[in-house]
Amino acid sequence: MNYRERFFNAMDQKHVDRVPVGFWHHFFDENWTGINNINSHIAYYNELPLDFIKIMCDGYFEYPFSTKIETASDWKRLKPLGKDSEYVRGQVERAKIINDHFIAERACLYNVFVPFTVIRHSLGDEPVMAHLKEDPEAVKEGMKVVAEDTFTLIRALMEEAKCDGLYLPLQGGEYDRFTPEEYEAIVRPFDKMIYDLANEYSDYNMSHLCAWAGLKNRLSLWKDVPVKAVNWAVFIEELSLAEGREFFGGKTCVGGFDNRPQGILNTGTEAEIKDYTKKLIDDFGTTRGLILGADCTIPATISPDHIRWVIEAAEEYGSRD
Repeated sequence: MNYRERFFNAMDQKHVDRVPVGFWHHFFDENWTGINNINSHIAYYNELPLDFIKIMCDGYFEYPFSTKIETASDWKRLKPLGKDSEYVRGQVERAKIINDHFIAERACLYNVFVPFTVIRHSLGDEPVMAHLKEDPEAVKEGMKVVAEDTFTLIRALMEEAKCDGLYLPLQGGEYDRFTPEEYEAIVRPFDKMIYDLANEYSDYNMSHLCAWAGLKNRLSLWKDVPVKAVNWAVFIEELSLAEGREFFGGKTCVGGFDNRPQGILNTGTEAEIKDYTKKLIDDFGTTRGLILGADCTIPATISPDHIRWVIEAAEEYGSRD
């Protein structure tokens, strides 16, 4: 079974010859943008026989607002950047070159943030939350503009760059950030817009329920997320892969490894990592509907050998339907 068959079968909960594996990290410093970032992606996936490509949007976390945002009312003055902006074209060019290199053998997913995450990354957590408290309708007007550019980006990623699907992180579910009612009113409509468009283009999108701050999320907000596969922070949320499979209604589950420096992926010996990998599969109960990975982006300093040991352990384990 080749990489693409293995990945798509796992997403469709069909037979696999072994559990697929996917890990990714950010490319910093001189590899943050441009051709250096593209080359770093290609080098990483050339070195490691991972089952699919997750293309990072490094360098584009910050949305270049068309106007300076200093007060809540400034959000109403935002204008879309448009299809010819560097924000869109730079990401599409990156995805196209990487896809052209790998897509014959491996599925390629591109990371796309929803509007709430985009504005939080771009302006900062505290000002965004302060503006939402002061004038939520003004901020929502700005989020509509960000959503318009995100639609433009998704269309180009799927139509021009030919991505197989999208990796779609969700944030803002921490217990002390929004009440469920606030999340439904402020964040959910924009989440839905992005997911609906992604699902128009592909059945192979993956949701990441991000615990970026190291705090538990109100996972009930995302229980019915409309994708085939879900990746969450097993260790922070204290929800195992097997428990998550039930919680998320039988969706394909992605993860199992702590991405933090103290996790076994970073600190373990070959025997420890292989034993842990096989136990993850055992505890899950089947090799169908499972993709091994991490709670979130792994440190770039993790030894490639440690990732190879996970793949080798999955190969040694084989199939268990």
